[in-house]
Amino acid sequence: MTFKELHLVEPILKALDDQGYTTPTPIQEQSIPILLRGKDLLGCAQTGTGKTAAFSIPILQNIFLDKERNIRNRKVKALIVTPTRELAIQIYDNFEAYAKYTNIKSTVIFGGVKQGKQTDALRRGVDVLVATPGRLLDLISQGFITLRDIDYLVLDEADQMLDMGFIHDIKKIIAKLPVRRQSLFFSATMPPAIVKLSRQILGEFDTVTIKPKQATAERVEQAIYFVNKRNKIKLLKHLILTKEVSSTLVFSRTKHGADKIVKLLRRDEIYAEAIHGNKSQNARQRALSNFKKGKTTVLVATDIAARGIDVSDLELVVNYDLPNVPETYVHRIGRTGRASASGEAVSFCNMEERAFLKSIQRLIR
Repeated sequence: MTFKELHLVEPILKALDDQGYTTPTPIQEQSIPILLRGKDLLGCAQTGTGKTAAFSIPILQNIFLDKERNIRNRKVKALIVTPTRELAIQIYDNFEAYAKYTNIKSTVIFGGVKQGKQTDALRRGVDVLVATPGRLLDLISQGFITLRDIDYLVLDEADQMLDMGFIHDIKKIIAKLPVRRQSLFFSATMPPAIVKLSRQILGEFDTVTIKPKQATAERVEQAIYFVNKRNKIKLLKHLILTKEVSSTLVFSRTKHGADKIVKLLRRDEIYAEAIHGNKSQNARQRALSNFKKGKTTVLVATDIAARGIDVSDLELVVNYDLPNVPETYVHRIGRTGRASASGEAVSFCNMEERAFLKSIQRLIR
């Protein structure tokens, strides 16, 4: 199947062609027709399979075809809520790319920065708003945003929003929305809590679950090193220097740990930067930009900050600390081997992490 066979309008097809997209992924192929019909949807597919395009393309098409839309007095018609700043920016970039040949306007809002530029964009009028929960509620309370005209709601990475304690914010946001709307839940995992919440918020909904042939990306080569805690940094330096890869993403369990890894790498003139919740928004965006441009070859991240890191041709992922939630392992190594690319994931495991390793092995078989 091609995108053309999904009956998309010419401006969107042209934008997809610019991006080099011709064939939809399974989550896109199954979700787009459902969403174009106006149904609510609960969608689940692993990281790196194109969930953002699966919801953004039909939303843009539906807004584009809305003949009554008054572009001189734009109202927010679509709201996409996501847990992290990085992911919000990534989703916004996708909406901008796919709407390139339409007159649909988008903006993104998130905390950690001054609100001036964000409120200026809102005053000029937007059709699509991508937001993190805290800043969204803040600007609603200040009167900069109203949700009364929303036709489309997307909760992206819904599992992470629950894990990060956003459930109360989500319920406040839902309460401000019109009853008549199209609602979409998208996530890489679908724990029972998400299913329960979706039944409370979604109307009569369809479910699309794309089960991979294996739990982790097929083109990712995986390896494990058993190493004591003290020697982890020596092993990391050795791998970076001997593998000679141009991009390495290292996962640390804690913010303090991420900063410490960067400090120790720099001692050996390996230029690394860290990205985590204690960094300012500008510092996080600068580090991510440097990594994408190849100015920095090693990026050290915590799990929360890593949502939204979408770097093409990422060669190596290193689990410096094994995650205690096995699904998180799948998310982490899904940063490499995206789309049709191949990649490598290496994990370090000390004695205290053996139980985490067993849980991961059970999940990925």
